Amino acid sequence: MPRSTPPGCSANSGSEALSVRHISEVQPQPPQQQWLVEQLWLASGVGILGGAPKVCKTYLAAEISVAVATGAQALGRFAAPLTGPVLFYGAEDSLAALRTRFEGLAAVRGVELSQMPLYLIDTPMLRLDRQQDLGRLRSSIERFLPRLLVLDPFVRLTAIDENSAAEVSGVLASLRTLQRQYDLAVLVVHHARKSPASHPNQALRGSSDFAAWSDTNLYLSRKAKRLSLYIEHRSAPSPDPLLLRLQDNPAPHLAVIDDNPSACGNETAVEAGLLHTEILQSLCSTNRPVPTVELAALLHKRKSDVVEALHQMLALGQVLRNPRGWSVVSDG
Repeated sequence: MPRSTPPGCSANSGSEALSVRHISEVQPQPPQQQWLVEQLWLASGVGILGGAPKVCKTYLAAEISVAVATGAQALGRFAAPLTGPVLFYGAEDSLAALRTRFEGLAAVRGVELSQMPLYLIDTPMLRLDRQQDLGRLRSSIERFLPRLLVLDPFVRLTAIDENSAAEVSGVLASLRTLQRQYDLAVLVVHHARKSPASHPNQALRGSSDFAAWSDTNLYLSRKAKRLSLYIEHRSAPSPDPLLLRLQDNPAPHLAVIDDNPSACGNETAVEAGLLHTEILQSLCSTNRPVPTVELAALLHKRKSDVVEALHQMLALGQVLRNPRGWSVVSDG
């Protein structure tokens, strides 16, 4: 039973009350509407696609965009049940370069470029920390009603201090507002810092608000010729990491390397587990062998799990062991 108005407080403060619903009145989301792209991106979700320079972030953003615009499987594997227009802003690529990327992907996925409802924002500068530019973006959203908005990359879209939680959260809050008002998904490409991290979401450059804001996070990393994709979701189980390769036939595109170790060799067995990659990143960050106990403490993992992973990696020729500890096998 509702409590009475506290003593000394007016029942009507003169301000309009917030819109409130009883929990039972909220319509549940049908399972078939959970995903924009199955396993890769939640429907109407905001998130970060992160990674170091030259790890194919724009290629992956383009893959997801083509899937949403056409219904073709992203990476040749993941269905896109909720299709619709895509609004794409590539601040580091010319329109001609973006056309070449999308034209190649259209050919690979067997769709006509002219039939894709995919629109490139054609402006030399877009600043999300300026109300005027946010207003222009809002007008474009109202015109094209995109299912997905892609902004690539964040560093070219603001003049703020990426390390300032207050400034970063202000920009990200504006994007969350657009997502809620127009029921669209927002994918922001963002760079990783140069120093290695024990977990991919700690590798994003700037404020921790980037990882905290997201409904979905995708992280790309490269070790030698191996390109790994790690996936996190706020309200769905995260699938195992994927091993990708940039193919060039019939046009440049990302493809998933089969996760059957007998089919694709030792590199998949090593990269298939996030713990293996965390170990590699930690060992690569130092120029000395690391003892098992120190490595487990650094990764905040159980020693038994780390020992098991290290012995698997040792059998696969990825790490070396000596009396002082563990080290990575040199790519050379």
